[in-house]
Amino acid sequence: MARATVGVFGGSGLYEFLDDAETVHVETPYGPPSDAITIATVHDRQVAFLPRHGVGHRIPPHKIPYRANILAMKSLGVEWIISPAACGSLQPNLHPGEFVVLDQFIDRTCGRNDTFYDGPETIHIGGADPYCPTLGKMAIDIGREQGITMHDSGTIVVIQGPRFSTRAESEWFTKMGWDAVNMTQYPECILALEQEICFCGIAQITDYDVGVVGAPGTRPVNIGEVLDVLRSNNERVKSLIFELVRRLPETRDCRCAHALESAKV
Repeated sequence: MARATVGVFGGSGLYEFLDDAETVHVETPYGPPSDAITIATVHDRQVAFLPRHGVGHRIPPHKIPYRANILAMKSLGVEWIISPAACGSLQPNLHPGEFVVLDQFIDRTCGRNDTFYDGPETIHIGGADPYCPTLGKMAIDIGREQGITMHDSGTIVVIQGPRFSTRAESEWFTKMGWDAVNMTQYPECILALEQEICFCGIAQITDYDVGVVGAPGTRPVNIGEVLDVLRSNNERVKSLIFELVRRLPETRDCRCAHALESAKV
């Protein structure tokens, strides 16, 4: 089995033109991941790329095999996961085309398998700071160097999907002061932490969610507009991720690497 130290959840545009790409099929106790994993060399590091929705975006957010995706990365030796994701803005100062490096989430999903510890072993993973501060700081610095408008903290509201928010829900999220809305960041980041993998969530703002007071031209989001912004951002996301891979330290000294030490009963 091929090995990798870095994992990326993202579409094929991030890796389809890499010369030495190798496709691997991984099985886990939770079934197969969303799709085959592509491993390629980026700046002398082996990086595993996995489209979280599968090739062709065939898996809706509430059906993504999150546990299988994370455990497949772990089985390859991944210690760092970079997770760019399309998100709607909940605040008028967060504009389409800008990036937010996430540090908190609000879970509004239901029924998702969100732990590897269903018993008899019980783990109470610390959720106070779910995202890796080391990866987050590096992503912010690199993005700004590359001319990307980066917001250095943000709270993501993760909704169940596949529908978008109602006007009332969106207005509520905005009034609570939360920054962006998405359908996939939970339980990705917590499952990664349960495997002691560093996780960086990068919100790509694709639209103003309906209900954002003061945002220009606010209207209900549609998937066509989201995909248009994602495509226009693809090269910027790729450049940020590849430079982040290049600068990763050889060893980890963040709390993520020891997350289970104080979590076991």
